[in-house]
Amino acid sequence: MKAIVLNNPGGAENLQLQEVEKPTPLKNEVLVKVHAVSVNPVDTKTREGKSFYDKLKEDSTVILGWDISGVVEAVGDDVTNFKAGDEVFGMVNFPGHGKAYAEYVAAPETHLAHKPANIPHHEAAAATLAALTAWQVLVHEAGIKAGQRVLIHAAAGGVGHFAVQIAKYFRAIVIGTASAENHDFIRNMGADEQVDYHKFNVEDVVMDADIVLDSLGEENTRRSLATLKEGGKIISILGGAKEAVQEEAKKRKIEAKNYLVHSSGEDQEQLAELMRQGHLRPHVSHVYELKDMAEAHKQVETRKTKGKVVVNVV
Repeated sequence: MKAIVLNNPGGAENLQLQEVEKPTPLKNEVLVKVHAVSVNPVDTKTREGKSFYDKLKEDSTVILGWDISGVVEAVGDDVTNFKAGDEVFGMVNFPGHGKAYAEYVAAPETHLAHKPANIPHHEAAAATLAALTAWQVLVHEAGIKAGQRVLIHAAAGGVGHFAVQIAKYFRAIVIGTASAENHDFIRNMGADEQVDYHKFNVEDVVMDADIVLDSLGEENTRRSLATLKEGGKIISILGGAKEAVQEEAKKRKIEAKNYLVHSSGEDQEQLAELMRQGHLRPHVSHVYELKDMAEAHKQVETRKTKGKVVVNVV
């Protein structure tokens, strides 16, 4: 099969289209013929030799990526939830070796969900790592409830645009930070209030938030403490809740923590149901072909992508 292989860490030009051996599914795995994959910031950082590269390089062939949508070709002996011909999607083996940038992927059954019929493969591939991050942070970590004020940073981005929609589904009051040109976009996603981070410091215009989802890092996490009411929660997906930030949060009677998404077919199925019902829709702003994976990485590295970047495999 064809796959994008990273022979050495470094620039996007190090992503090479090569022929590799097609995987054989284990007893608890599903072999998926991949139709589309999505690209995340963690992909580009791992490609550079950061993030999870040291873990992945233990394998002789490093194939990046975790997000897939496709069709089941075969199943292992112990698989009960899927059969050949099923359309599936999910985030595979995160934070391990997902090997998603390939024509075929062997995925644990418990990391996949049935793809909604009303969502095409390129959109389903987008609704994986980023959507799972938003879901797990807001639902499992923050315990979101109706009527709460929820601040979503980078609301027009991959995680952000899903988080806005999920928070709105739970009938929260949603505040999103975004550049002025993206205000209409996040408003259409469900953001009740829009903050232009170029013009305003968020801590000067937002107060009494119950939940903050931070995707920008330590300085933003620290500044965002001032936006929260007593008893509020701030969750950083970029490790922004450093020890000093947590100490400051404690003094303010606020909970500050970091969170790393994990593969979960159960959560993926929850997202699939929201998409089936029309409550959640991925926004894909750029689509590339497998041979142009380097260009997809460069687009993600601009840090200005609205929604998601997807690569079609077939």
